[in-house]
Amino acid sequence: MCCASAAFAQAEPEVEGNNRPLWEAGVAGIVLGGPAYPGAADNVNRTIVVPWFIYRGPIFRADGGTLGARVMKTETLEFDVGFAAALGASSDDVAIRRGMPDLGFQFEFGPRAKINLARPTADSAVRLELPLRGVFEAKDGIKARGVSFEPRLSYADRDIGGGFGLTTTLGAVFGDRKYTEFLYGVPNAFANANRRAYQAKSGLITTRLQFALSRRITKDVMLFGYTRHDFSGNSANKDSPLHLKNGGTSFGIGATWTLGKSSEKGAP
Repeated sequence: MCCASAAFAQAEPEVEGNNRPLWEAGVAGIVLGGPAYPGAADNVNRTIVVPWFIYRGPIFRADGGTLGARVMKTETLEFDVGFAAALGASSDDVAIRRGMPDLGFQFEFGPRAKINLARPTADSAVRLELPLRGVFEAKDGIKARGVSFEPRLSYADRDIGGGFGLTTTLGAVFGDRKYTEFLYGVPNAFANANRRAYQAKSGLITTRLQFALSRRITKDVMLFGYTRHDFSGNSANKDSPLHLKNGGTSFGIGATWTLGKSSEKGAP
């Protein structure tokens, strides 16, 4: 399903500034829904309420949809190593996967390059991100599930008028054979009349377009929402019996409530 860390990152467009606190903490909640995985025919909905924390140190960062360490930063290039997370899905909720193992909670770890392409205004930025991460499933222990590469081009603007912030992202998701087998493979033991055995191939999983809006209601409360559409008709595994749709739309609506923040300013 959609990346949980990315969903909470929609709370504010990621544009560099020198006036953001070193840390912020509070509570975040979101209602989100969308396909169980790219190409799935069934949607999965979730309501999540969790503690919310941001840290903007010069090296260690919990910001912009990832948790990790900044290795290098210049005006045009940033390189970090960090974590991201994605929600799983029960096979009972996905008709074509019934009888197969559930897709457990997933987290990713690895390097990411961020290239600042343009700053149209002081409140906006155009950026290319190139995350290459190992994918792990947390279910009955921690299991390695392959490698993903998700290049994406984004435009973020903290103020498009009326107090709204906007982030628009165009990207693609690629996976090695181990990861695509995790999503689309059907071992012989789980094949049946409606679900033939299938061995997945490495390559494109989906391309995707996302729009996110945010608006600060008070100095401590921010509302946000996003919608994302996957275009998976050109997927390397569109012939998998688990790939039933060539597109799917995800959504999320949520709020963050900041309960405390540092008077010290964070690193840009």
